[in-house]
Amino acid sequence: MHKISRTVSPFRNIESTGRHVIVGLGELLWDMLPSGPQLGGATANFAYFASLLGEEGIVASRVGRDGLGDRAVDRIAGLGLSTDEIQRDEVYPTGTVDVAIGPDGQPDFTINGDVAWEHMAWTPGWSALAKRADAVCFGTVSRHQAGSIGAVTAFLEALRPSALRIFDVNLRQDRYSTDLLHDSFQRVHIVKLNDEELYTVCPLLDLGGEDLESMAKRLHAAYDLEVVCVTRGAEGSLLVTASETVVHPGVPVDVVDTIGAGDAFTAVLASGYLRGLPLERVSAAANRLGAWVASQTGAMPAADEAVCAAVRNILQEA
Repeated sequence: MHKISRTVSPFRNIESTGRHVIVGLGELLWDMLPSGPQLGGATANFAYFASLLGEEGIVASRVGRDGLGDRAVDRIAGLGLSTDEIQRDEVYPTGTVDVAIGPDGQPDFTINGDVAWEHMAWTPGWSALAKRADAVCFGTVSRHQAGSIGAVTAFLEALRPSALRIFDVNLRQDRYSTDLLHDSFQRVHIVKLNDEELYTVCPLLDLGGEDLESMAKRLHAAYDLEVVCVTRGAEGSLLVTASETVVHPGVPVDVVDTIGAGDAFTAVLASGYLRGLPLERVSAAANRLGAWVASQTGAMPAADEAVCAAVRNILQEA
């Protein structure tokens, strides 16, 4: 098992000025919603929302040499992100996920397997990207696949010691294991998961805890994490560090679907961390952006400048 060196502390000012290179490492795919296909994938969503915050968000993934792959690359470019780190696969098709939306806007995912993002390759280009990344976010689904775990692990191990590592737990179907969770927790500074995932993870790892806060604190202590972030849907969020616990009640919104809302939250958390901002301010901004995403269709809605300005204003408050 790999244990990272703790070279950063919660919300200490690492580099307060300029754009940060923030990488979403993992799946880029099409969410096949009842209303039609929408581009998504948790880590790709994360990179997109980082770009809306003024950071250099980069999608590191793999799509097929097919029509859906062409559309994905064109869409990413149209959103203003670089496509240089999106690999093309000559054998496996672009990934898709069948999505059903419940009456509360919560999605139910069925991942279609044997696709391009499950076969990501460690390349010289990704090696160079890892060496300049300020932050990277990854999840369980890409590390669970035999065809991509090597590339994800190599990327994590090639990062600079000061680079921020974020694990978005993102449990999907049977694409995780106790060993994978344990190893991933040891490699990161920040863990983000939703309340249902926390109730699953803590028993798996024998961490105990009676409620969300106590379980989050036990997870934080067990792996010497910088931040544990628990999203709670319409009820907001819970952030735990060694020195404080920040609870946010959420932002009321008319929910269309919640796909991508948690990824928007994680992007704000990453940017705020790198900029050394107070935790309460970051929490407020993250809930604001996440709520807006939940009011839209799909995981990467076109930027709303008024919303982006409101989020930036929260982050920049004196």
